[in-house]
Order: sequence, then C-alpha cells, then structure tokens
Amino acid sequence: MMSLTCNNLEFGRTRLDFAACGCSSNASSNRSSVRNYGKGLLRNVNRVCRARRVWCFRRDFSRCRVFSTKSPEAFLNGVAAGPPPVLDLTKERKGSSSLSDMFEAVAEDLVTLNKNLQSIVGSENPVLMSAAEQIFEAGGKRMRPALCFLVSRATAEIAGLMDLTKEHRRLAEIIEMIHTASLIHDDVIDESDMRRGKETVHQLYGTRVAVLAGDFMFAQSSWYLANLENLEVIKLISQVIKDFASGEIKQASTLFDCDVELDEYLIKSYYKTASLIAASAKGAAIFSGVGGDISEQMYQYGKNLGLSFQVVDDILDFTQSAEQLGKPAASDLAKGNLTAPVIFALEKDTKLRDIIETEFCETGSLDEAIDIVMNCGGIERAQELAREIADQAVKSLHCLPPSSFRLALEELVNYNLERIK
Repeated sequence: MMSLTCNNLEFGRTRLDFAACGCSSNASSNRSSVRNYGKGLLRNVNRVCRARRVWCFRRDFSRCRVFSTKSPEAFLNGVAAGPPPVLDLTKERKGSSSLSDMFEAVAEDLVTLNKNLQSIVGSENPVLMSAAEQIFEAGGKRMRPALCFLVSRATAEIAGLMDLTKEHRRLAEIIEMIHTASLIHDDVIDESDMRRGKETVHQLYGTRVAVLAGDFMFAQSSWYLANLENLEVIKLISQVIKDFASGEIKQASTLFDCDVELDEYLIKSYYKTASLIAASAKGAAIFSGVGGDISEQMYQYGKNLGLSFQVVDDILDFTQSAEQLGKPAASDLAKGNLTAPVIFALEKDTKLRDIIETEFCETGSLDEAIDIVMNCGGIERAQELAREIADQAVKSLHCLPPSSFRLALEELVNYNLERIK
C-alpha cells in the first residue's frame, strides 16, 4: 500500500495508518511502487556513472507523514526537499575515524551494556550460555546498540531528559540480542564455519544447539521487549524478527536467478539488515518522548544507513581478502546470492549470466565470474548506489540540534563509505 503524499522510500504502511491523517492508499500499487523505485534508482545510478559525479535525487511531496510497523514490503516514493547534506560525501576526508572514536560519546553506556548482556541471556542452560558467549565475545563492534544510544541521547536532549531511561538501555540490549540471534541462524543457513575470524556456534556445538540457541535468544529478547510495555515499540521491534525470516526466504527463492532486479535486492537488504537498525533508531526516539516527525526521521536515518552498510558489505565481499572478511571472499556469489555489484555487472556482460546459471559447476568458473564483476563496472556502480543512499541518511539528521551525538551519527555514515575508498 502506498500514499503518494508520504515522504521518502518507506516500508510497511497499512490502510489504518493512512486513515489516521486522511491520506488515501492503494493496495494494488505495492509492487509497482517497489519496482518503480528500483528502476528509477538504477537509471540514476547509470547517470551518475556516465557523469562521474554523485547524483542526488529530490522530489517535492506534501508534508503528511503516516507510519506503521506492518508488511514492510512497499517502498514509498519520494524524498522530501531539504537543506544540503551535513557531510559532503563526495570529498576526500583528511583522516578516518574509528568506530571507537565515534562511539566515545556513549562509551560508558556500552560498558554497561556489555556487563548486562550475559545476565539477560539467562543462566538456565549452560550450553546456551556458552553459545551466546562465543558470539558475544567474537569481536563484535556493538554498532547497533551504540547507534541506539546515540539516537537516545540526541533525542533526549530535545525532550529535556537529563539522562537515558531504563527503557532506552533495555532497548539497546534487546537490539543486540536480536542481532546476535540472527547471526547464529544466518551462519547455520549459510553453512558458515567462521564469524569474525572465529569458529561459528554451529561449528563448535552442532546445528541443533545453534538453532536452539538462536531461538532462545529471540524468545528471551521478545520477553524483555514485552516488559517494556510500550505497544508502539513492541510492534516495531517484533516486525523486525518477522523481517529476518522474510529476508531469508526472499534470498533462498532467488539464488542463481540472474533476473533479480535492484528493487528486489534492496527489499531483501532491508529485511536482513536495515529493518533492525531503523527500528532501533525509531524506538530510541520514541522512548525519548519526541514528536512523531523526529522519530520517523530517525527511522529513515537507520533504514538508509542500514541499506548503505549492506551495499558496502556486498562490495567488500569482492574487494577484500578472506583474512580481512573473516570468511571466504565472494562467498555470496559462490552460493548464488546475487548482490548489487553482480546485478550491475549482469547488465554489461552477457557471459556472466551464462556462468552463473551453470551454478559454477565448471572448474574456474567462479573466478571468471569474479573477474567480470570486478572489470566491467559492477563495483563502481555499487559504490555510487551506496553513496546515494548514505546521502539520504545524512539528510534525516537535520531535525536534530548540533551535539556530539548528532556528529557521531553523521560520522557513522561517512565511516561506512570510507570502507570502500
């Protein structure tokens, strides 16, 4: 369902939401809006590459904003006009920041979170505890809870709160638990032996224990979520768990499918990556008690940051070594998961389609496919896509007053892009 008056490329709006502000919706426009967005973005990425500049699209829409947490399957067209981006994402920066630098503003919050993570998993089952410890201690950057804390503190200042609430802190813990559970399940589905340079849970304890450990952490996080007693946030985060499954199903149903389109890739990326980041940012703003406009802008920030991160990760899957990735290079392509660089490369080289459709049954065919992606512009066009989406994330931060927390949120966008420079 889609409203032509609503801002940004959004997901999951229902008829009830539009009725609340008098907007009209059309259920039949769901898939066409997704397709139109993807094709429009593809055309503009093409234009970017030809002009050798970053393209930034804008359209003027009315100010109506309506929100829901159901059926995140439709992009809503349009980007609200606004001031120029806070960061010039096209210019070289003099120095690069580390995540620890960006998260310095919430360092104490992260210390508290790390202390609490083990206790909130529970101690009923030593095997599950051991499995959780394996991935909690595998060198994760805690990006999602850090982002949750940054948004919490940035929006708390607007609301006049002197400190974070217990709901803010519990939300960050829930977000990290959900993310960890999803990683455990992802490794089982992908049959991955390594995660962040260490053996995966299912490799150490077996598939049965890994699946149960992931299930348990999803259930435990859901229980803590219910105890927050905020229906809006409960719906928001609960949808994320559904999105994970939807993303896996979409991915499994399009393996080795050379007809997969950019919009389908973006929807799958939203389900698997951006949904949780968007929901955590919006949930943090809700607990700060700010208005709906600001909480929605935080959602848009998280969504576009998450999509940009996924595109960058998919680029790095081709450009980094197995040692840098902590897993085999080009592993997605080898398994038939066609990401942005491959989708763009397929438009340029018909031989790539022939190779992929054989599912790399011939010796050396995977290496040949990788060479085609690297040499026919797939990487460069995916880079432009990542930059454009990142630009939209920055624009969503204009509603926040200047602060160290807003600056860190801006720097996080730039940090992501610096990974592909």
